[in-house]
Amino acid sequence: MDKAVVVIVDKQSFFRAGVRQALSTESDLEVLDCAPSEDLLGFIEANSANVVLLDIDFPSMSGLELCRRIVRYYPSTRVVVLSPSPTDEELFEVIKTGAVAYMDKNTSPQKLVQMIRQADRGEYPINDSLTTRPRVAEQVLRQFQAIVTLGKGMETVAAPLTARETQILSYIAEGNSNKQIARILQISEQTIKNHVSAILRKLNANDRAHAVVLAIRHGWISADERPEPAAG
Repeated sequence: MDKAVVVIVDKQSFFRAGVRQALSTESDLEVLDCAPSEDLLGFIEANSANVVLLDIDFPSMSGLELCRRIVRYYPSTRVVVLSPSPTDEELFEVIKTGAVAYMDKNTSPQKLVQMIRQADRGEYPINDSLTTRPRVAEQVLRQFQAIVTLGKGMETVAAPLTARETQILSYIAEGNSNKQIARILQISEQTIKNHVSAILRKLNANDRAHAVVLAIRHGWISADERPEPAAG
């Protein structure tokens, strides 16, 4: 079994060593660390990193900006942003970078391992944060509304999505989690996850939020309308 390469990026060597020690017993993970003085992007490329654990308070460049660069240049590398004191405002900014998860640095090793494995599987745990942070979900939806306003009059192109995928993406735009959408449509949560994976692949989107932005921009869905029933 191939190991997932996990890179820890934090200004505190003590923290990096602690995380490496905590993850050392996980046979499916190869854990490396990178000091702030190193060329992080080069380090990621040289080691074919699958997951990056990134301190949001990265010196000389904000962790948010660094996350954007990683996502832009290495789209197959999944970024988990770690914060010493998570806030709604910070979560909103992290969502816009394309990070797949946002965690408290004081989280337990078990939760961190779970998050790493979810990220490596191509999941987006950060979206689950919206179900417990309604204020952030509202901010995200407002941003989508602004994109709709700016995008009016743009040429509409044919959607590459099926009717069911369009319907699910519309529910995502309303701030629903996979579990909530599964309950609404009365199908399994795994089926929803499969549809979401297909949506991201077809739209070449970094995450669910990015997929919604692309779909609204092209007029495939509207943040103003409720999803229509779809067969299948």
